[in-house]
Amino acid sequence: MERSVKLKIFFGCISLLMFLCLMIQLSASGDASKALLESEPVLAGEDKGKKIMYLTFDDGPSCNTEKVLDILDEYDAKATFFVTNEFPDYASLMKEEIKRGHAVGIHTYSHEYASIYANVQSYLDDIEKIQKVIQQQTGKPASFLRFPGGSSNTVSRQYCAGIMSELSERVTKMGYEYYDWNATNGDGDTGRDAASIIATAKQEINEQDVVMLLMHDGAGNSETVNALPEILSYCKEKGFEFRIVDDSTPQFHHHINN
Repeated sequence: MERSVKLKIFFGCISLLMFLCLMIQLSASGDASKALLESEPVLAGEDKGKKIMYLTFDDGPSCNTEKVLDILDEYDAKATFFVTNEFPDYASLMKEEIKRGHAVGIHTYSHEYASIYANVQSYLDDIEKIQKVIQQQTGKPASFLRFPGGSSNTVSRQYCAGIMSELSERVTKMGYEYYDWNATNGDGDTGRDAASIIATAKQEINEQDVVMLLMHDGAGNSETVNALPEILSYCKEKGFEFRIVDDSTPQFHHHINN
């Protein structure tokens, strides 16, 4: 192996190690998700200075989605659902989400990393399929999306090196906006209980004024349902205004690592 190649590998490993150490440190302080962003979200015009909360749910609709919708109604809170077709028996809830004043975006049809991140065309074929489901259920196509794992995911590297850089550019050229997050409730780990989910959400929201909170309403997220009332109460106590993702939403883009 040439010396220059060895040096590139060495410095690449050092950079990755430094990044991982930083993320561990930030995770302890509650700023891990915030640190993933390329830049702070910027509110325009009359929204400057406001506290805005974008509640987002990935992986549904499922058996837990209607419960989530009922709790959101109770707290007069609006949210954005990044949907899949993992649970087709609940696809009609996309229509209900729109009916209740929420927004629907693309997450993917299958949510199978090995398939969607095999190559660019595989991903595009997949989102075309979920777009058809969304249009069938809601009467209109979605104009925005969230990549499974976020644009910063490194799992995709196992299947196709550089694919997230390519996809982020490609979907933007196709007219989509993609959204990551700057806070999470940690419910991607479906083994966590409601108390842990609540604590993580509070820690990650912290003192931020403009927040896109990642949550999940998949079949394994019953504890998210149990945690949601206290999370919404906390957001209200902090003075947040709930918004759905639309054309006025600022960018929430992570640093891309593949």
